[in-house]
Amino acid sequence: MILMHDVVIIGSGPAGLSAAIACRENDLDVVVLDEFPKAGGRLLGQLHQEPTGEWWNGVKETEKLLERANMLDTDIRLEVSVYHVEKVDDTFNIFTNKGTLEAKNILIATGAAESAAPIPGWTLPGVMSIGAAQVMTNVHRVKVGEKGIVVGVNVLSAAIAREMQLAGIDLHSMALPAANVITGDGSNPIKVMDGLARIAHLAPSKFIQFGSRFARASAFVRNTAVKFFPPGGVKMWGMPVHIRKAVTAIHGEEKVESVTICKVTTDGDPIPGTEEEVEVDFVCIAGGLYPLAELAAVMGVPFKYIEELGGHVPVHNEQMETDVEGLYVAGNITGIESAKVAGAQGTVAGYSIAKHALQDHSLEENITNAMEQVKTVRANASIQFHPKIDQGRARVAQAFEVNAINSDK
Repeated sequence: MILMHDVVIIGSGPAGLSAAIACRENDLDVVVLDEFPKAGGRLLGQLHQEPTGEWWNGVKETEKLLERANMLDTDIRLEVSVYHVEKVDDTFNIFTNKGTLEAKNILIATGAAESAAPIPGWTLPGVMSIGAAQVMTNVHRVKVGEKGIVVGVNVLSAAIAREMQLAGIDLHSMALPAANVITGDGSNPIKVMDGLARIAHLAPSKFIQFGSRFARASAFVRNTAVKFFPPGGVKMWGMPVHIRKAVTAIHGEEKVESVTICKVTTDGDPIPGTEEEVEVDFVCIAGGLYPLAELAAVMGVPFKYIEELGGHVPVHNEQMETDVEGLYVAGNITGIESAKVAGAQGTVAGYSIAKHALQDHSLEENITNAMEQVKTVRANASIQFHPKIDQGRARVAQAFEVNAINSDK
């Protein structure tokens, strides 16, 4: 006989754990599933210094969440892969590699996945995604190589590059990927400068921080900065960051041995005759993140492409409800933001689930306060993955309202 749970949460990152805590505080029967051997999701690999000088340590933050979840006797099952979900009448069937679970409600908090940036030679041993390098470095304590290069200049790669430096890993530089149909804006110096302007406040140099204020305020300043970007790059933490150079090929016989870098125009087009070869033994490719939403898709949840949120996201409201009754979403599946925002969203989802499961309208105040906390955390976030997050969130909420009106007709 299969036990019926009040809620099954897929994903034990900050969103999933925060939701589980809110549900357990209301005495719901909760099961948290995750395919990774450790709970915490992407939190486990995060380590950076905030503008205030305080350190954000993902391992410590995970420990705090787990301590609270364990105090509430939360059922957390690791190394469990969910490969399908279906709804029959009012019951969700969750199919895993370790059997089938049934639940009245389900929260999908599967986070995000990395986009690829194909470069000739990218199948060689020693080439990895920037996220893989983060996990190997900060979670497994494995040194990924002696000297490497980061291909892709964005919020994610800048943060992880610094983490790798703190672990004693030598990075030659950061540069753009060669322009092609897949790399898109990631190979366009002007677009990349827009992103750098949003994270330059994290740089150690007061000069760079000061300059970034003008860059954020004026497109003219950003375009001029791209045009006159130093040939040797701008150093952050002693590492050159190039937006007028791109990696066009990765070389090696049995593993990475070197890369070819060339200068590019302000539009990202390679400049013939400027190629140079740089010796490295590993390459980290940073193509950006997109919401990992396949499970929501198989459930028939409507999707909308929102560029400000990183891609196609399941349509949901501020209470983290979808059009499928009993199905909720939280965290980076709803749009690429920080772990702090994901955790705050998880709390909203947890209270929303509890209200639905218990038919307890006294939880409305908890939900309202939790939604305000999401906005506060978002407004104070030191790292923004995409500009115009608020506009993107508003578009998703509007799509939910339109769907609700149409379903009532």
